[in-house]
Amino acid sequence: MQQQFQKLDSVLSRYQSFWRFEPFFQSLSLDLPWVEQFPQLCEWLSSLSNQQIEFYKQHNEELEHELARVLPEMLILSELTSLQRLALNGIKLPRGVDAGIPGRKLEQIISMSEASITHHAGSEWLEWCSGKGFLGRILASQSLQSVTSFEFQAALCQSGQKEADKQGLPMHFVQGDALSNDAASVMNSNQHAVALHACGDLHVSLIRHGCQKGLPAMTISPCCYHLIQNDSYQPLSTVAKASALTLSKNELRIPLQETVTGGERVKRHRYQEMSYRLGFDLLLRSECGFQHYEPVPSIKKSLLAEGFDAFCQWAAQQKGITLPKLDAEHYLRLGKARYWQMERVSLVQQIFRRALELWLVLDKAIYLEEQGYKVEVNEFCSKQITPRNILIQAVKV
Repeated sequence: MQQQFQKLDSVLSRYQSFWRFEPFFQSLSLDLPWVEQFPQLCEWLSSLSNQQIEFYKQHNEELEHELARVLPEMLILSELTSLQRLALNGIKLPRGVDAGIPGRKLEQIISMSEASITHHAGSEWLEWCSGKGFLGRILASQSLQSVTSFEFQAALCQSGQKEADKQGLPMHFVQGDALSNDAASVMNSNQHAVALHACGDLHVSLIRHGCQKGLPAMTISPCCYHLIQNDSYQPLSTVAKASALTLSKNELRIPLQETVTGGERVKRHRYQEMSYRLGFDLLLRSECGFQHYEPVPSIKKSLLAEGFDAFCQWAAQQKGITLPKLDAEHYLRLGKARYWQMERVSLVQQIFRRALELWLVLDKAIYLEEQGYKVEVNEFCSKQITPRNILIQAVKV
């Protein structure tokens, strides 16, 4: 894993200009940022129609293949980020155990449950950042071992405990803050800790406390790497601490930009809102003398249906700005053009998403190895179920 990490680190460092930028702001210019150094790349990007851009946004393998024609060294990214999918057979659930669990979330939970049980060490479970205890329910029903479900929100603890008691499952909910030093008090040396999509510092906290307590096993699917208390990512492992790479909170968002949820309605709303925001930004710069981007608050999707002119009036009111008479259609056209330029330039950043995510995951996996664990990093489900499908499995040696 260290060798894989170091190769990833080298590629990410060497090609920082391809991923270390914000497409929203890069779209200010209709010129592509790599035109002098990589003219063939820019020629290919400029040739893409809106439909082709949309296609490559949804088909990363085809994008990698096309980019490799003009940047052959990008082929190494696919090799370095290839992970083995766990061979899972599925779990037959007792009636009612899946009560209240949404469909796609249930698929994730079933896959992670089977993976955890297959690599089980210890005589009980600790469900970290448990929510209502969906994962813990399945682990308790399948293993017949007790589950301590640790959750910050008291209402979720109460709801989860009520359902567990109703089903007669050996689960005990504990309300507490996973980021506090006191969080370790919920741990004991018999527990196999599990965390499905625990965000940022929350899964780091589990790893740190779990190592200190010597938990027999940890099974972790990380998520939301940007939700950290520091301004930049704080590496855990010796090899990551030696890296020259520093990742800001915005850069930690890059791996999360791939989604599988939504559909046409969500895509249409995104296109409309981003075009409006980009058009309004150009309007402020051209008509009102603004030199920098003026952030606009979140807007209800229903208000977008009132049109771009209404959006501009609403946004100006929110920011206390008086707008002159203007040609709204002109700025909407410019906003749409900027939207497609944003999507075009983001295609290059897109092929580095998985590399950045794996860099972050391997840092944690190597740290666990340094703390005396045997560690595997695999995919526990398909990307269609969730793009956050990487699983760290650590068993104390």
